[in-house]
Amino acid sequence: FRTPALLYSYSSKGTGDISRRFHRWAKKYGIYRGDKTRTTLLNNWEATYFNFNEEVLSGIIKDAADMGFELFLLDDGWFANKYPRDNDKAGLGDWDCNKKKLPHGLGYLVNESKKKGIKFGIWLEPEMVNPKSELYEKHPDWVIGQPNRPLDLSRNQLILDLSNPKVQDFVFGVIDKTLSENPGIAYIKWDCNRFVTNSGSYFLSPEKQSHLWIGYVRGLFSVLDRVRAKYKDVSMMCCSGGGGRIDYGTLPYFDEFWISDNTDALDRIFIQWGTTQFFPSMALASHVSVVPNHITGRIVPLKFRFDVAMSAKLGMDLQPKDMTPEDKEFSKNAIKDYYSIRSIVQFGDLYRLLSPYENKRTAMMYVTEDQNDAVLFTYLLKKSINGNTQPLILEGLDSDKNYRVTELNKETKGYSWFTPLDGKVFSGDYLMKYGLRFTMYNEYDSKVIRITAE
Repeated sequence: FRTPALLYSYSSKGTGDISRRFHRWAKKYGIYRGDKTRTTLLNNWEATYFNFNEEVLSGIIKDAADMGFELFLLDDGWFANKYPRDNDKAGLGDWDCNKKKLPHGLGYLVNESKKKGIKFGIWLEPEMVNPKSELYEKHPDWVIGQPNRPLDLSRNQLILDLSNPKVQDFVFGVIDKTLSENPGIAYIKWDCNRFVTNSGSYFLSPEKQSHLWIGYVRGLFSVLDRVRAKYKDVSMMCCSGGGGRIDYGTLPYFDEFWISDNTDALDRIFIQWGTTQFFPSMALASHVSVVPNHITGRIVPLKFRFDVAMSAKLGMDLQPKDMTPEDKEFSKNAIKDYYSIRSIVQFGDLYRLLSPYENKRTAMMYVTEDQNDAVLFTYLLKKSINGNTQPLILEGLDSDKNYRVTELNKETKGYSWFTPLDGKVFSGDYLMKYGLRFTMYNEYDSKVIRITAE
């Protein structure tokens, strides 16, 4: 038995420097392929949930390509036939393509994506099973549970016992079959949507029941080792309720992680602020969602949603078909602007300027290692009647260099309060002592500022 490794660092320069040390370590050792650029994607989940067919998905693939995304992700609901996955009450464990929804299989959608010049990704939750499934009918002893107690369901599902080598083979087989039969799949969203209750193993002997907790994790890592040995180039998202698997034991297998189904941009500012204390933004998937938000019901501007998502690894659940022509054009331009700063966000050093926990206005920035490029994100969380004039004292720049500041992701209508500064050149010393000063008035106002050495 080996306990988890301890990660530690020391700095006399504050918590920001500690975060940057963790991020640099993580990109080199802590996450899978930390030196590779992460792709942007459009997900169908909030648009369709379980209700879709080939025609609907082909339309979303076309929209994803037209918008400028690099990958389309097909989420839950594409599998199971005897007990179709039309809701979350059936089908988990039966990983055959649903013939009614997708009569030509996943390969058809992979080819549709290829025709449009983008990649294809798939949702899987291979560790889970619904009692209403063919898998459970065949192997009720494969689940975690206790004899003589009723099944304890969460989200209508149970957990497969990965301490059992046969279950390990099954879970690997799910991934292997899906990828080998559809070689164009470039991305897996690996989900895990419930925690252990009624902890017991039908595989382990009575005196080894306490071994389940460690045996499960060892079994999971064994499966992931096999997946990565065979599929080195397939990107994978670590998706687990509430970010439950965001740890440096799991992340070496995954290219990115999902921190919460709460995609409300205002809440995400706080969630992402906390997450990036230890985990790098390059792997933090952050999606532009619909309004009213499906979790909170909050309505915030499209620009605000994009500006928050652009501060991490950009993706989108909001569907182009539901946008106005103006919003669609704005979104296309926002995606282009993200590509222009993606390398700074994903590989730059993070500096926190104004905490959302202490201010009505929050700000953060990324700076490249050579200090030639930076990008600043600032958001107004609460309306200021007379305007919020907090100065943004920048960090991480070179005092002796001159920098041009340029606003990105501009709204097509309305006046930007940054305009008097837009395109101006300032010394690094000036920006880090006097700072950028411009008023923000409206609730959910936001700015993205590119800072480039001359």
